[in-house]
Amino acid sequence: MHEFDSIRPYRDDEVAGVVARLIQDPKLLHAASRLFMPWLAAVLPQFTQWLTRLVLARRTRSFRSVDDLQQFLVSHFTRFINETITELIVTGFDDLELNQGSLFISNHRDILMDTGLVNFVLYHAGLPTTEAAVGDNLLAEPYAADLMRLNKSFVIERSVTGKRAVYRSLTKTSHYIRHSLEAGNLVWLAQREGRSKDGFDRTEPAVLKMLALAYRKDLETFTELVAKIHLVPVSISYELDPCDRDKAHELAVIERDGVYEKAPDEDLLSIVSGMTGFKGRVHVHFSEPMQGVFEDSDDLALALDRAIVGGLEVFPTQAWAAGELGLDGIPNTAGWLPDGRSEFVERVDGCPEEERPYLLASYGNLIRNRAELGIRGAFDK
Repeated sequence: MHEFDSIRPYRDDEVAGVVARLIQDPKLLHAASRLFMPWLAAVLPQFTQWLTRLVLARRTRSFRSVDDLQQFLVSHFTRFINETITELIVTGFDDLELNQGSLFISNHRDILMDTGLVNFVLYHAGLPTTEAAVGDNLLAEPYAADLMRLNKSFVIERSVTGKRAVYRSLTKTSHYIRHSLEAGNLVWLAQREGRSKDGFDRTEPAVLKMLALAYRKDLETFTELVAKIHLVPVSISYELDPCDRDKAHELAVIERDGVYEKAPDEDLLSIVSGMTGFKGRVHVHFSEPMQGVFEDSDDLALALDRAIVGGLEVFPTQAWAAGELGLDGIPNTAGWLPDGRSEFVERVDGCPEEERPYLLASYGNLIRNRAELGIRGAFDK
């Protein structure tokens, strides 16, 4: 197990020491105060950080295990759900048998909400939460790495350079995932590196090739791999994306300049926006575990795409945006939440004109994606 010490989640015997270190970290206190007391942090930042440290010290003093931490987090996550989601719809979950190590692969729209929602469903079903993959690009600050690893995340080392170093890193990640699955754990992995900012959810075959590295001596085909790992596709749909305008801005800058430089605290702000921003209705769909014959990683990626995209909910926001983009096969947009249509249209109109097509595409591309994958019949809901 020592070979995974640099990337694995923290163990129970490490929790108290890590928590004690965290509640003294000024950057964590700054971030936590903005998340939990944004109005006060805007007016009295220093006082709010001092108050946040006192509150955290009191509430975490009895933490002795990862479960203690997750019990603390679930109450706050429940509050975010109640305040920012009008209806959380879960389908397919009751048909799953999760009595063995299982790998969830989902589309990736939000840095924390995607895994948080999957874990929320598991928690309320009385099941262990997942060990979730997180890229070290999100862990530049030591407190961020500590928080993620306390919450059962393991690290994918994306910052390494050089072919040999990259291969060693990918191999380590693959072996850790195999180790965790064989220990009977539930594991979460995004279908691609980074969020789908353009709303076009497709699986990167490279993710599947990485996954196969740990099995290359024992299994010869992706068919055998799928039979071995109990691979469950998950589809996460947001009626509204709190980060939609930020994503549109990034894509517009890349189109104009060829590159986009993130601000130092941009990922943190995206996390806060994703947690606290209004999302309307949210749908989480669990597909049946993958089965079948798969010739290679591209073949498996296509099958995953059909399962994940086929499980995504077509909300009126996607349908209206697709209509604005002139796409074919648009479902009717009946079923808006009260005032939802006007709110979304105002959101689009408030986006700078040169960035508006990217915002519309982030919603409407679901329609194009379904058409390209040959997924029909979902628009008659």
